[in-house]
Amino acid sequence: MNNSVTGKRVHNPVPASAIFFFLFSLLLITYPGQAQDTLLSFRTLKKLSLEELMSIEVISVSKRMEKLITAPSAIQVITGEDIRRSGATSIAEALRLADNIQIGQKNAHDWAITARGFNTDLANKLLVLIDGRTVYIPLFSGVFWDRQDYLLEDIDRIEVISGPGGTLWGSNAVNGVINIITKSSKDTQGLYLETGGGTELRHFTGLRYGGMLSSKISYRVYGKYFDRDNSVFPDGNDAPDSWQMGQTGFRMEANLSSKNAFTFQGDYYNGELGLSTGGKTKVTGGNILCRWTHTFSDNSYTSLQMYYDRTYLAQPVPESRSGDNTFVLAPAGMLKDGLNTYDFDFQHHFRLGKLHRIVWGLGYRNTHDKVQSAPALAFSPSVLSRNLFSGFVQDEIMLMKNFSFILGSKVEHNDYTGFEFEPNARIQVNISNKQTLWGAVSRAVRIPSRVDRDIRLPTPAFSPIIDNILIGGANFKSETLIAYELGYRAQLGSKVSGSIAAFYNHYNHVRSTSLSPPPATLGFPLFYENNLKGETYGFELSITCQVVDWWRLRSGYNLLREDIRVKTGKTDFNNALNETADPPHRFSLRSSMGLPQNIELEVGLRWVDVFHYNNSGVQATVSNYVEAGIRLAWQPTKRVEISVVGQNLLNNRHTEYVISKPNPPTEIERSIYGKIICRL
Repeated sequence: MNNSVTGKRVHNPVPASAIFFFLFSLLLITYPGQAQDTLLSFRTLKKLSLEELMSIEVISVSKRMEKLITAPSAIQVITGEDIRRSGATSIAEALRLADNIQIGQKNAHDWAITARGFNTDLANKLLVLIDGRTVYIPLFSGVFWDRQDYLLEDIDRIEVISGPGGTLWGSNAVNGVINIITKSSKDTQGLYLETGGGTELRHFTGLRYGGMLSSKISYRVYGKYFDRDNSVFPDGNDAPDSWQMGQTGFRMEANLSSKNAFTFQGDYYNGELGLSTGGKTKVTGGNILCRWTHTFSDNSYTSLQMYYDRTYLAQPVPESRSGDNTFVLAPAGMLKDGLNTYDFDFQHHFRLGKLHRIVWGLGYRNTHDKVQSAPALAFSPSVLSRNLFSGFVQDEIMLMKNFSFILGSKVEHNDYTGFEFEPNARIQVNISNKQTLWGAVSRAVRIPSRVDRDIRLPTPAFSPIIDNILIGGANFKSETLIAYELGYRAQLGSKVSGSIAAFYNHYNHVRSTSLSPPPATLGFPLFYENNLKGETYGFELSITCQVVDWWRLRSGYNLLREDIRVKTGKTDFNNALNETADPPHRFSLRSSMGLPQNIELEVGLRWVDVFHYNNSGVQATVSNYVEAGIRLAWQPTKRVEISVVGQNLLNNRHTEYVISKPNPPTEIERSIYGKIICRL
């Protein structure tokens, strides 16, 4: 609650040490000393066994279904059951279940999410898809996570690849690919209802109904709404960044014959997001997607997918002031952006003899962006259409029974830099049916966005002496990556499985900020160039242990080292600090238990190391932190589930990420909510 005199939020904190003791006491009290007959009566986990988990089929590595255990890539899978048991309330929260993804919550509705580094304000090296629909925004080649939502109950799995995927997925798949795959409408029949609320997630409700139009045509419709409370400033005052969002959608599938299948789906959202700088952003959007697949034989099939996506935002932009806060450079105003995306994608999979498994495809995307600029933030031209043409081919060659060589490339043509090539060479060694060794060399690119080429930060108060503080670079070119990877994945008996992936990445033409040469006044405007280069290296380790049939532990550790620097003879106004904000070490531990009387207990612990970010060209620091979450659930019947979830329990509030000025820093608070689910 708030103190009516000071305006500060009054907390009644529970000591972190007491919460920590409580969480791990719950982990342990039921295990030691129990009689064997009592142990055998415990409800086994609904989760798949380790063998079944490693046999899950994934599609993101080769664009064909293959077992996780043999996929030659640093891929992890978050199942729908994992999401349910975690107590996650958004896609961004659910992604914490993948050990190979770096996540920092910025405020009540924004997250910084990346793989293998470069987690900046405008993180732009991670490609995200929902059911094959790309959701990155060409305004800055990144993802607005506050607009990526779905009824989590209807997500089948999330496939998370750390490492480049440009050969199959194209530009922006530089450091990773997140592929969110929703359930078939055949698997979501009947009525599903969820509702609840708590301290930070004040209220939420979701409803879905699935049915059959005929024996071959299934469908579902859904709707959801939530209301999230503000985060807080470091002094404890509320930050005015509350978040309300509603979304609805449908999916229909028709299996017209044994050879033809058709999918038709769409979503629409409308929301309001408070800003720590004042005012509220209004967002709306929707999409329509259709997909047709045709099977010629067991070894040959095609797919044709088309979608239309519309996003719109109206965002207040605060006034721009001089560095010493003396002068108003530009008054406050409203930035409006409307983006229409049209996308076409065709793929063909087939075998050529016994040795070759080939996939090839063609694609076309058109984006039409219309911006109404604010006095302090503008894009020129205000209306811009861009085309992206692409084609790719990849051949998996079986050189020996347990040894494959994979070779392919994607070729794209964009309106900024022309042709871009993204080749990949990969080896796969199946040591046994439960052990896979793989290695890869890949090239990927991040093509320019409107921020890189078209942004303007006007200074009307000083015009015509200085027209803009910052402008896009007219000659800004694609950022490039050459990546080297080596990985191993194995199931070591019936109790332990794990994976490790090591990488070395070389980046070139990374975005920098330069001073304008004479006769410019005082070096203004600043403009974007490609004056940075550097290397990153590290490894990702994940281990899962089935302690007993009702208790599973999963842990992950990530090491990341970065050396991003200014090229010899070049300059960068931000001293090579603006493109990275990444902790060198991260560790996570998650425990899943199935207890007597249909009770589930999920406990998660994460530690994030200290990291540095850019503060006007000077290195600033975000402290390390340890946080924990817990979910306790009871199923009195097969159709009803009641749960209580606690998030960020070890601290009253903490900082995970700092947005660049003029946004004041915000902190994430402890949260508790309750939830009721009914399935009919």
